[in-house]
Amino acid sequence: MKLFRLLVLFIVFQASAQQGGMWIPSLLEGMNEDEMTALGSKLTAKDIYDVNNSSLKDAIGHFNGGCTSEVISDKGLILTNHHCGFGQIQSHSSLENDYLKDGFWAMNLEDELPNEGLFIEFIVRIEDVTDQVLAGVTENMTERERQSAVDKNSNKLQETVKKEAWQDTKVKAFYKGNQYFLFVTERFNDIRLVGAPPSSIGKFGSDTDNWVFPRHTGDFALFRIYADKNNRPAAYSKDNVPYKPKHYLPVSLDGIEEGDFTMVFGFPGTTDEYLPAVAIEHITQEFNPSNIAIREAALKVIDANMKASDEVRIKYASKQARIANAWKKWIGENLGIKKSKAVEKRREFEERFTKALKEKDLEEKYGHILPEFDKRYKDFSATNIKRRNFIEVFLVTNELMTMAFRAYQVEQALKNNPESLEDNKAYITGLLEGIHKNYDVTVDKGVFENVMPFYTNTVNANIYNTTAFTNLESALDLFEGSADAIITKLNNDPAYSYAKPFIADFYSSLNASFQQKNAAISALQTEYMTALMTALPDERYFPDANGTLRVTYGQVHGYSPRDAVYYNPVSYLDGVMEKYIPGDYEFDVPQKLIDLYEAKDFGQYADSNGKVPVCFLGTNHTTGGNSGSPAIDAHGNLIGLNFDRVWEGTMSDMNYDPEICRNIMVDVRYILFIIDKYAGATHLIDEMTLVHPKTGKSKTKKNKKRKN
Repeated sequence: MKLFRLLVLFIVFQASAQQGGMWIPSLLEGMNEDEMTALGSKLTAKDIYDVNNSSLKDAIGHFNGGCTSEVISDKGLILTNHHCGFGQIQSHSSLENDYLKDGFWAMNLEDELPNEGLFIEFIVRIEDVTDQVLAGVTENMTERERQSAVDKNSNKLQETVKKEAWQDTKVKAFYKGNQYFLFVTERFNDIRLVGAPPSSIGKFGSDTDNWVFPRHTGDFALFRIYADKNNRPAAYSKDNVPYKPKHYLPVSLDGIEEGDFTMVFGFPGTTDEYLPAVAIEHITQEFNPSNIAIREAALKVIDANMKASDEVRIKYASKQARIANAWKKWIGENLGIKKSKAVEKRREFEERFTKALKEKDLEEKYGHILPEFDKRYKDFSATNIKRRNFIEVFLVTNELMTMAFRAYQVEQALKNNPESLEDNKAYITGLLEGIHKNYDVTVDKGVFENVMPFYTNTVNANIYNTTAFTNLESALDLFEGSADAIITKLNNDPAYSYAKPFIADFYSSLNASFQQKNAAISALQTEYMTALMTALPDERYFPDANGTLRVTYGQVHGYSPRDAVYYNPVSYLDGVMEKYIPGDYEFDVPQKLIDLYEAKDFGQYADSNGKVPVCFLGTNHTTGGNSGSPAIDAHGNLIGLNFDRVWEGTMSDMNYDPEICRNIMVDVRYILFIIDKYAGATHLIDEMTLVHPKTGKSKTKKNKKRKN
């Protein structure tokens, strides 16, 4: 396959302002900059990304590798989503100090709570290294040979790149391996919890409202970055001091209105925008439904037990949220694909592609791709579904099977290398302690009974009565002694003996088959990407998300999810009170918030109608990983916090449709209102720089007395 060198400069794009796409911040000059201006932006490309001067990208941090965060003060104050920091909030919670239920607010630096393992990573610079990475790669290479050459070149490049001693590098593929970028990064490891609202605010609406507008969720949490005396990354130490950022985001008090420019700047996880129609059909009609059913069965047990017990609620809060999030997302994804007729439209696009191949005499070279996709997905479907079902049952929903799975890995490691005994003991000890910290046998047994029938007809719940894994002390005892002794004890354990044949089959057959078939599809997808850009060069191609820093721009807009229904782009505190159900785990409201609402004690955070905005909609193209991303106005100020998409719009991972794809953001005025009026943490407001870009008023200086 002849490699397609992607030269962005020479690709012809449509002149109209596009809403959709996840753009590389170092490549915004020209077309993207013009489009943002057409949508109302006053920012230049260098305002957003500049290597030599402070720019917006210096305020955007990758939060623990899975979310986004942003710096909002000159003392390293960090804003992200409540659900992104949920694990840290939970880890500090107990029945005595229930920060999930009551919230947490550090009233001074000494009260801020450290979080082992939590990190925030910033991008120092981005470089196009396509030529270096693809040096020596030829069209005659097999996929394995090609990847080996790419890896070798990438490693060599990272060894020689100019960077500071405390900085790191990574090379990432774009356009299915047609382009490569080098990222120089800085990772901070001393991150402390500063503030979080109670779950009745930060998770208001819970599963019922998840992915659904109108939202009324104050999904935010505050952390702080600490650095050493030289302002460099350092491990946790009492001697560390608040980080002094290169840039932090001013906070706008002027709010938003329909048609306003919005930019979401963050680290989107993964998208697949260039899948063939047959792949979308497989995902939405076969793959998703089976996994939805498994998670639904697990949630039925977990939800019932969480409602019945505060102890279980605290233990399972993070697990339940993780399981429920994808469950509901997949349902919405299927609905959106159907509503937008995405498969039919993709087939129409493929007809244009096929026609272009003929017109440009490329049929012999690329004409095999679409028929090959049909053939390979037909062969791949059953394997892909069964493998994912295994992951759902053994690694996502049921913790006894998870412990057995990890124990199997230890057994194999000890058989292959008995000298690895101490390392494997340390690994399994940490894993078992982590699981048992938030483990309930009754809940887990109920989940086992509900989900295991989706994978096998042989379901034996009696293993819970005799296995050592359901008690931490006895589980740890399984891994005491020599390698041979551990292997013997494991194979005598009823739960392990039950799970082992399934796990062994996964490794020896199921996963091996998946890897082989998936590799062939991935190679074909890479060739398809090249073929698309060769046959249809005037089409708009933005790179799929891959966990790297991206810009997506749009405007504040409502939408119509179905006939005769239109959602206005802004929700208000009034809606929180309308949904309020006393004592309900999803829709309860703290008494103090009720009191503030009834007294109309909104301070400077109400809009011109005297109402407190809670959430708003935009046309920004977002996905998982954009959680916690800042919503930035036309002038570079913070106006909101991205945390969700509308239900029908979750299909944007495969098919962005500007008619129904909307991202959901917490209005920054609601965040400030909760911090100030609800929590009384006015010292945090005083840290920020509050601005009035629309009214032209001067900045509200830090520590200046604010009008209430």
